[in-house]
Amino acid sequence: MSVDLIRIVSRDSPMALAQVERVRRELSVLRPGIRTEVVPVRTTGDKWMGDLSAVEGKGAFTKEVDQALLAGEADLAVHCVKDIPADRPLPAGTVFAAFLRRDDIRDALIHPGGLTLDALPAGTRIGTSSVRRSAQLAASHPHLDCVPMRGNANRRLEKLAAGEADALLLAASGLERIDRADVITEILSTEVMCPPIGAGVLALQCREGDDAVIDTVSGLGDPAAHRETTAERMFLHVLQGHCNSPIAGYARVERNGDLSLRAKVFTPDGKTVLNAHEWAGPLDPATLGTSVAVALLRQGARELIDGIAH
Repeated sequence: MSVDLIRIVSRDSPMALAQVERVRRELSVLRPGIRTEVVPVRTTGDKWMGDLSAVEGKGAFTKEVDQALLAGEADLAVHCVKDIPADRPLPAGTVFAAFLRRDDIRDALIHPGGLTLDALPAGTRIGTSSVRRSAQLAASHPHLDCVPMRGNANRRLEKLAAGEADALLLAASGLERIDRADVITEILSTEVMCPPIGAGVLALQCREGDDAVIDTVSGLGDPAAHRETTAERMFLHVLQGHCNSPIAGYARVERNGDLSLRAKVFTPDGKTVLNAHEWAGPLDPATLGTSVAVALLRQGARELIDGIAH
């Protein structure tokens, strides 16, 4: 069964559309004869600038995209894995067809004066609405103040320029995707700022049973990204974290093929940090994710997560 046109649905933000262009570019190399069309949609998460927990948390960035796919208005959805809820299954009738080669998973600091994180003076206002970032900053740099800031990366850079914050924390990969790596002052190591689950990975999602499209795009998948993402998402699924729970972690496939997963759960004030790091050995990625989640649950992660309002 062959396919000659693939309609790709995506959020309509500049970054989301840049991600679609990457998929179109890679697809044109893999399958030169296939035409692609972009179906942009505006999601609840892009329209709503308040607290995400008030609009179903992270599903706010995926719901309308999923609906277009299920309604047959598009054949393929492109998502950032970090935006896809892992505490519940994918929408019925949809499947992941591929995870693309992983981009940078680290966070980037943007400071107009060129100061690094450790050089920022007390009282510096850091623009971020990420509970993961603010909890880690509270633990490591308690003298800095986090100010809530939402909106796409370009919009946040405008808010920074307008003086709504003194510095920003954004995903390095996102800035690279919209060609704004020039604004990065410092890329933070994963030891300083542990990334979100699914950082830097784009997922391709199709309708279940749409074998022609699945077969066509699955060749874009990267085996290492697949193993890492599977471990991370299973970890988050077992932990049942919600969008207000500061959870961070990343899996890594080493050059020899060994897979490990490092993960952390925080209280929002950063005063309690639970840590786990395990190697898969002979375990499959999903079992590794489960094992790391259980290690954190043994340390009290359930009570910690359930104790945070959402």
